[in-house]
This record gives sequence, structure tokens and C-alpha cells, in this order.
Amino acid sequence: MVTGGAGFIGSNLVLALQEKFPKARLTVIDDFRSGDFKNLVGYRGDFVAQNLATLDWQDQFGEEKFDAIFHLASITDTTLHDQFIQVHDNVESFRRLLNFARPTRTRIIYASSASTYGPASEASAESNGAAPANIYAFSKTIMDNIAIRETKESPDWTIIGLRYFNVYGPREAHKGVPASMVYHLAQQMKAGQRPRIFKQGEQKRDFVYVKDVVEGSILALEARESGIYNLGCGQARSFNELVDILNKCLGTKFVADYIDNPHAHYQNFTEADLDKVRSALGYQPQFPLETGVKDYMNWLYPENAK
Repeated sequence: MVTGGAGFIGSNLVLALQEKFPKARLTVIDDFRSGDFKNLVGYRGDFVAQNLATLDWQDQFGEEKFDAIFHLASITDTTLHDQFIQVHDNVESFRRLLNFARPTRTRIIYASSASTYGPASEASAESNGAAPANIYAFSKTIMDNIAIRETKESPDWTIIGLRYFNVYGPREAHKGVPASMVYHLAQQMKAGQRPRIFKQGEQKRDFVYVKDVVEGSILALEARESGIYNLGCGQARSFNELVDILNKCLGTKFVADYIDNPHAHYQNFTEADLDKVRSALGYQPQFPLETGVKDYMNWLYPENAK
């Protein structure tokens, strides 16, 4: 089962699972608030269109058993500031899912977020305390708290939280404004415009390619015990570097257009400490920024592929 399977990371995960486990019965749940059916072209499994914040799992699935449930559904727009909607939908959806999975101890792999770390100036390790700077990050922090409590009370139940860093790649265009900087800057440059980044472009992000986070998510199927893990590339790269890489991939020579940053709470630095996830899951990202952006541009603009 994959919740949020019509979304960006979810659809990439669903199609990878279908390829890796061709005999598996796959079911996707999504309400299309931040997903699109076009992301699932070629999908051969079942689909349930439901709002997870109100879904009665028992009524929908009865005695059906799942080997694992990937829970990626959430309100992913970090600019949505309605605190009630953000927390209610993200947290209550998770709570309902856990209530369904508890009797059978079904393995849960859920999307947490690097945003739970808040402002940082060095690599974030899972042992760092939460410091959410927006309501989205707060909702993910509460999900982590609930997961930790559940696994303490039920040590025989495996629940894995994955803190995705700044993910980019195919099937994100439908997100609009919340889509990655890689996508937005590429679109600007492809349209003949200078790429717009915040002054002076030295903000740094752990840009991680979606193929790496999908691989890391699938590795969680074999995890021997519960835990919360970072999934990133493990290297912070500046916006200026990203513009340079895009110029090379697109065959352009644009100079950045520096603009003021309107955001009061902004992460000027993100980087994943990968020590824990390497040792526990064997995760090893394969796409540094240069390789990931090139692969993505070839997918996004196949007419330019070299």
C-alpha cells in the first residue's frame, strides 16, 4: 500500500515498486490534493480515492492484509499556514493508519521531513532535537513523536520514519509553487529568462534526487528495527552552484538574477548526516547534484538529451 501514491515522491515509489516486485499487489490511496493521475501512467494496481483524514480503514479494507504500508500522503505545501488544517490532516491521517495497522503489526514506512530540524548551520543528525519553524514541520514532528511512542509500547512492530531533504526530479511539475528549485530554475532558463534566486545565492541545500530517496525508501522494507532516518544526498550545495550546473545541462549561459528573500523563516542551510542510515539501511546515494540534474533534464526535456 502506498498513500499519496499520485504525488511526486509517491508516484516514483509506486512505479519503482511495481518494477521491483512485479507479482506484488499494489494499492494506492490519494485524494489528488497534491497529486495527479498523470504521474501514474503505466501503473497496473488498484487505486482508492479517499481523504485519509476521514477514511475508515476497517470499513474500506476489512480483513485485508498488507506486507507494508508506505505513508507518503500529507499536505505538502509548506506555505499553507492554516494551522488547524495542516496539523489535523497530517497527524490524524497518520493516527488512523496506525490504528488500522496495529493489530496486525503491519510494517509502516512514513514520510517525515528535514524541516523538523529547523534552522541549521551544519549537518543535521537524527539525534538533533526538533525545532520546527513552520506548521508543516510541526505536524511532521508530532508524527515522529507518535511513531516513537508506538514503537516503545510495541517493540515487535516496525515503524520507519524517513526525513526527506530537498527532493527534486521527475513527476513534480503538478505541485506548482512547492515544486523544487531545480524545476523552477530550469523552467525559467528554458524560457530564456535569467534564473531568479535569493541574494547572494550562497544559501545551501541538500538537493537529493528522487531516485535516491525511492531507493532509500525501498531499503526500509528490510530494516530490522524501528527508527527515524535522514534521506538526503549528504552534501550541501549553493544556489549559485545549481545555476552553474543547469547552465551546463541546458547549454545556456545565464547569470543569476538576485532578488530579496521575502520569507521571515527560511532555512539557509540543509545537509543530511547520513551515518545512521548508512549503517542501519545500507543507504548510499548514487546521484550527486551534477548527475541528478543531468538525468532530470534529460527526462524533462528529452529533445535536448545527449
